Amino acid sequence: MKALVTGASSGIGKSIAMYLASLGYDLYVVSQDRDELQTIYKGIKVKVVPIEIDLSSLDNLKKLYLQLKDKDIDILVNNAGFGDAGKFIDTSLQKEMNMIDVNIRAYHVLTKLFLRDFTKKNRGRILNVASMAGFMPGPYMACYYATKAYILNLSLAISEELSKDGSNVKISVFCPGPVDTDFNRKAHVHFNIKEIDADVAAKLAVDGMFSNRLIIVPNNMKLNRFLVRIVPVKWLLYFNSFIQERN
Repeated sequence: MKALVTGASSGIGKSIAMYLASLGYDLYVVSQDRDELQTIYKGIKVKVVPIEIDLSSLDNLKKLYLQLKDKDIDILVNNAGFGDAGKFIDTSLQKEMNMIDVNIRAYHVLTKLFLRDFTKKNRGRILNVASMAGFMPGPYMACYYATKAYILNLSLAISEELSKDGSNVKISVFCPGPVDTDFNRKAHVHFNIKEIDADVAAKLAVDGMFSNRLIIVPNNMKLNRFLVRIVPVKWLLYFNSFIQERN
């Protein structure tokens, strides 16, 4: 059994990879720092192949797929991504273009390429790590929230296509709220709601995936998801403008 996990050097990605390893999955772990990957996964009992690559490059995404297409991957975990906080008029355009490349294009390309192989052999799982942000607009993190909405809706549409085809391939999308990782520091953001532990989040995501759940939402966010459905957009925008602040 083999799993490919992107963004596996820290946060949820690292925790997901470690949990899959505990379940006996050999790992292909992706990050931009090979040395860090080797240090993190040193001593793991399963086979671990660290891959250093920049996922913002379309050529690199294709190279990654070609490198692994014959490895009989069972699970693809798209997790790599980052955010940025601040007024839309003030945040860096270059950083946002890179965010779109990593948060959207990398997910899109890897999902499409590996899904084609999964459907041919009629087995395999894809876990796309999105966010509660995908259900709503996010003032002061406008680009990040929009990228997660793309991933959420892409995953839902693919799931229906697979279902209509009677495929055994499954796709799940994990939508947590704030998680205690290094994400906040890199995004220069402080969330005014409670964070959950990365290991807890990872177990919820993986267990939900194996239970064939399409949308996986932690218990502490289920009320929020319900409210998103019934609260007028104008109120939602006002409330969300207080959730995160740049630090």
